[in-house]
Amino acid sequence: MAKRVQLVLNQDISKLGKFGDLVEVAPGYARNYLIPQKLATHATPSILKQVERRREIERQRQEELKQQALTQKEALEKVTGYTVSVQAGENDAIFGTVTTQDVADVIKQNANLEVDKRGITIPDIGKLGTYEAEIKLHSDVTAKVNIQVVAS
Repeated sequence: MAKRVQLVLNQDISKLGKFGDLVEVAPGYARNYLIPQKLATHATPSILKQVERRREIERQRQEELKQQALTQKEALEKVTGYTVSVQAGENDAIFGTVTTQDVADVIKQNANLEVDKRGITIPDIGKLGTYEAEIKLHSDVTAKVNIQVVAS
């Protein structure tokens, strides 16, 4: 069996690794594809130090983002009155739907926080009442808020 070659990836490659990963590949794959395409470089001690430094900076950045998300979670959960006004008919049935954009707008009004509507998960809302919405602020931080749906 041929000897494997250690390389550091210069960009994400599906089924191989992410930017900065140390990978072992066949010598032909490295020599004929990865290195000429500038997708990877040989793993030298100085490059390994650079990769370690980049990883540490990225880890610190992620930790900072997580702290910001925790602060944002506390601010979201501190406010209790998130109210969405919709048109309602008989038996408290609502016309239309309550969307994640509606929830994001209500949060912006009440808590003065920008929340990405793609990170909001709401149940199917068909009647007036109180519903719980989950807001994903970070990969590790999720806030839960109560949304009151009332007739306008």
